Amino acid sequence: MIDFRFSVRPGQGAPSGFDLGDLVCKGDLGEASSVGHVPDQGMMIYLSVTQLLDDLGAFLVGAGKTLTFTGVDTSFELVFRQGKKEISVAWKNGAIARVSRSDLAESVAEAASELADWGLALLPSQDAVKVDYLAALNNFLTTAVRS
Repeated sequence: MIDFRFSVRPGQGAPSGFDLGDLVCKGDLGEASSVGHVPDQGMMIYLSVTQLLDDLGAFLVGAGKTLTFTGVDTSFELVFRQGKKEISVAWKNGAIARVSRSDLAESVAEAASELADWGLALLPSQDAVKVDYLAALNNFLTTAVRS
């Protein structure tokens, strides 16, 4: 079991593609969160999720054995390692989960879709960050989730 959640921090003024937000990842073995650290580990959430979708999508279809994801403008990172049957997900404090490719892809896709529905929807349709995010999500759904 693995669960991803992305959020936008309140009180940043008018919505922007560069809004700060947080990533929380919970699994059977632990939890990683960008929330509540000193120094702050919040990230430019839309850019970070776009990067995660692009990098994880390539990783899930066979690009390498290890993927280190670091959010945009933060030191928060997750490490994904391909095993024979499962993918391990970890961060600096240890293991989070060992999951199937499909469970990992579906959890990330669900969280990214939810963020698009309630957060990204507030941005103007021509916003470059919004366009990139939606393209990355569509590509991830096509290649990583449905493969």
